[in-house]
Parts: sequence; C-alpha cells; structure tokens
Amino acid sequence: MHRKALLAPIAVFVFSATLGAFCFNLAAIAQSPLPTASAEDRALARAIFKELIEINTTDTPKGNVTTATAAMQKRFLDAGFPAEDAYLLGPDARKQNLVVRLRAAGTATGKPVLFLCHMDVVEALRSDWSTDPFEFVEKDGYYYGRGTQDMKNSDAALVATILRLHREGYKPKRDLILALTADEEGGKFNGAEWLVRQHRELVDAAYVINPDAGGVELDHGRAVVADVEATEKVYSDFQITAANRGGHSSLPRPDNAIYELTTALNKLAAYAFPFEMNEVTRTYFTNLAGQETGQTAADIRAILAFPPDLAAAARLGAEPSFNSNFRTTCVATRLAAGHANNALAQTAQANVNCRIFPGHSPEEIRQQLIGIFADDKLSVKYVSDAGEVSDTAPERKAMVPPAPIKEVFDPLTRLTEALWPGVPVTPVMENGASDSIYFAQAGIPCYGYSAIALERDDMRAHGRDERLPVDSYWKSLDFFYSFLKAVGGE
Repeated sequence: MHRKALLAPIAVFVFSATLGAFCFNLAAIAQSPLPTASAEDRALARAIFKELIEINTTDTPKGNVTTATAAMQKRFLDAGFPAEDAYLLGPDARKQNLVVRLRAAGTATGKPVLFLCHMDVVEALRSDWSTDPFEFVEKDGYYYGRGTQDMKNSDAALVATILRLHREGYKPKRDLILALTADEEGGKFNGAEWLVRQHRELVDAAYVINPDAGGVELDHGRAVVADVEATEKVYSDFQITAANRGGHSSLPRPDNAIYELTTALNKLAAYAFPFEMNEVTRTYFTNLAGQETGQTAADIRAILAFPPDLAAAARLGAEPSFNSNFRTTCVATRLAAGHANNALAQTAQANVNCRIFPGHSPEEIRQQLIGIFADDKLSVKYVSDAGEVSDTAPERKAMVPPAPIKEVFDPLTRLTEALWPGVPVTPVMENGASDSIYFAQAGIPCYGYSAIALERDDMRAHGRDERLPVDSYWKSLDFFYSFLKAVGGE
C-alpha cells in the first residue's frame, strides 16, 4: 500500500495540551535558500562516509568500534582540536566512544547541545548481499553498505559538519557536542548508557538531538511527512525454549520439541496485541489523515474516533508501518533446534523480539507471551542487551515524551521547509528503540531527527543491500550545517 503525498502548502507540528503545544505555519515562514556544501566539503563528507562504512563495527570478533572512533578522533586532532575536546574513552578496548566538543566563544550562553550517534552496526553476511556489505559502493544514485541507513550516514555528516564549522572559524554561543558511541545495536558496553552514568560531565546537555530516529518519508520520490521522534517503544528479547525426551526419527511423535515450538510461534504469528494510541501517535495520525485519500483516509479517521473502529484498525494494520504504530509487536527472529539429522529434537529454541508500546514493561509482555503460548512445557525467559538470560524481565517502561522546545523546532521546521517545501513536521513514536532512553531517564529531553529522506517501502536498515539515496545524504549535510549554527547561535 502506497500513501499519497500532501498537496496543502501548510505544515503543522502539534502536541496535545498535556505535552505543550507549538504550531508552525510554514506559509508564514520566510524562506531563504540554505547554504549548500561546496564540492570540497562534499568530497570530505563522502570520504568520511566511505571510511566509516568500510570499518566493520559489528559486535562480532571481526568488528571493532574503536577502529572507527579512533579514525574520527584523528581527523579532529589533525584539524586542530585539542585532545580534551576529541576524547576517546570507554570500558572496553574495542568499544571506545568518542566525545567531540566545539567550544563556545567566551562564556557560554546556555548548556550544551548534544548530538548522539552510535557507530556500531548490525552484522551483515556477504552471502546475503549483492555487494560486499563492508565496501562503500555507489551505483544507480545510491550508496550501498552496512550502516548507510543506520546510521553511519548521520555519523559522517555530523563529523564533516563540525570539521567544516571549525575550519570556517565558527564559534557557537554554547558548546556543541558530538558523541559517537558503541553497542546501541546490542552488546555489553552500551556507550550512551556508560557515558551518562560514568562521565555525565562530558555529555551533560540542555537537550539531545538523536539522528537515529525521525526523518522524511518519501512516496515515489515525493516528500510526504517529516517525522520527529517524541517517544519510542521498549526493545526486548525473549528466549522461548521447548524441551523433550526426543527419540529415533523413524518413530515421529507430534510432541517433539520442534513441533511444540513451532506451534507456539504460529500462535504468536496469529495474535494481534491490543490496539492502543497515545498523545504522540494520535497527533501523528491526525496530521496524516489530511494527506490520505479513499479507504485509508476513512480508516484513519475511524481509528481516531471514540471509541476507535477496530475493523478500520485491522485494515490499516495490514501495512506494517501502520500496525507497529498502534500496538506492541513481537516476532521470532532466530531459531535453533535438534542435535542430529536422524533424531527427534530434544531442544528447540527461538528468540522472540518485541517492540513494546509505551506504558507496558518487558515483564508484562513476558507474562502475555506465556498466556499466548498456553503451554507449560515451554519456558519464556528474558534476554538482556548483553545476552544474559533471566527468568524475569525488567519493569521499566518507555520514556515520557518531552515538551517541544521552540529553539529546536523553529529552525528544524524552517530548514525542513527549505529542503522539502510543504511537508508537515509531526511527532512520531519510534517503532524501534534508541539510545535516547538513557538520556531521557537522566532528565535530558531527547528529539530524534535525521534529515534523511527515504522511500517508505525501501527501509533497509538491518536488512539486505542497505542503501541510501546519494541526494538524501547531501540534503542531510546541508541541513545539519544550518541546524548546528541555528541551535549554537548564529
């Protein structure tokens, strides 16, 4: 299902009254062209992007985040940054984080602004891809490689932008900080969490901009909506295990471990978690309703009604991007079973990955999974980001949406309008999860926006042949240059 582009010239960003309200009428915003990167600046930004893509930063024996962060540190030191302003640190030799600070001129007029970017990527197998995932390939108007969407594009653009600002002699009125961190995708040494807990003084900020979320949705090349993350789901993994006495494969029985596990997973596949909506998702669908036509528009209006029309929700839910916006989702992502080709499996195991709607805890969902499976021969255990397995899950819930800050959304909206005229800027719930949670828990407001434009049906993060439109990268580079100057103080 493809959604239609907006024709109206006015974009609105609205939170409900309990979140605070800002309304941006783009027809009233004075337009001026954005400064564009020179050929020299683009060449540097492309070289940084290429360098990062070709460094394997997976949480595997072949991966090393420090190789990438040290390479970026060298670029800043070579450009003249003092060592204390391009600081490499972390709890593990292979998982070092880089914290870069562009210092204010004189006495800062406010607390710093932090740009938070993870450097690690999800594993990618050469046998799955049409190109080498750790080779930066440009073809047919796209950059290919693991991390081109998630999220070495923004890592590279922000490194290039800060280097450019430094070279031009720009002095902000407040410090601008860039943190390039480890293990957002998984692993024992999450850099964002570690920095907040162990070195708060290095990353303390008035607010955080996290380009690991948000961006511009394209429908057949036409920009439709600009998403700003205001809240996010809770990420959780669960280990589902079936154990059985096994036996000879010539005497098959329906109670073998594989049968028990697949029966449970089929129940999960057929189950839909309850329809839910919160202030952020209600605002998102309200803004979207005016862009859609036909049955889709009618269904969106129907789910916004009180009570919501669940038949309309079921029709909309056929599209994954809609479905994940109004309920918890759980799906099996890994399977392992059996010990011999000629024996019934004694053990079968699956990893079930859940993205939990705000307001619910991992332990609550673990209990729901037990109820869905309804099989006391199965065990359902929680798996931490570090891979530790436990009988119970945490009770933590999603971050509370922060009120929109005018000094963030005024320039964000103005610059988005300059790059994608007439596109509405709207709050969204991130259907995945990000490192924003650690700063939100520390009381620092976080907003997710990447300025990356992608086709709705070409989201390849974590998938095969991950790619980014070349033009999208250049627009994000131009956005960040003007946005950093705006929040830093022109």
